[in-house]
Amino acid sequence: MATPPDAPTPTATGSRVGDVGGTDSTGGTDSTGEVDVAALAAEVRLACMRISRRVRFEQSGRPGAPDALAPHRFSVLARLESGPLPVTRLAETERVSGPSMTRTVGSLVDAGLAQRLENALDRRQVVVAITEAGRAAVADVRARRDLWMGARLAGLCEREIALLAAAAPVLSKVADA
Repeated sequence: MATPPDAPTPTATGSRVGDVGGTDSTGGTDSTGEVDVAALAAEVRLACMRISRRVRFEQSGRPGAPDALAPHRFSVLARLESGPLPVTRLAETERVSGPSMTRTVGSLVDAGLAQRLENALDRRQVVVAITEAGRAAVADVRARRDLWMGARLAGLCEREIALLAAAAPVLSKVADA
């Protein structure tokens, strides 16, 4: 597969690439307009971490509030939207211990956001399913997250919006790699 003529290419060292369209940020860009991939990686990682943290905690309500849904509980409910799963699979997917997931599932069941069901294929195994209240809670959290992000995007200029629109699929590709 041929590389498009305008695509950035690695230099001999493999650590720098050609100008990728330039941003107002100088992080990772040297005086020649080339991008230092290591510096860019650090800058993108930090920005993504900060955004992720802000989105997770802005949406979850105030700690102790009746509508608060902790980020780890939201993540489990979102996974359950695609169908019931055993606690062991949830623990593996969320990268937590079995006992920790058992506690999380217990709190979701107690709150009426999830339910334990007998596995139709293996009656010895219990699976966890999301309830209608759980689906509503996930939809509410997503709506709050979207409102939060929309408010931040509203403060950007058209060029910055276009840059983010172009970067979003690239960031998704990085996340899925």
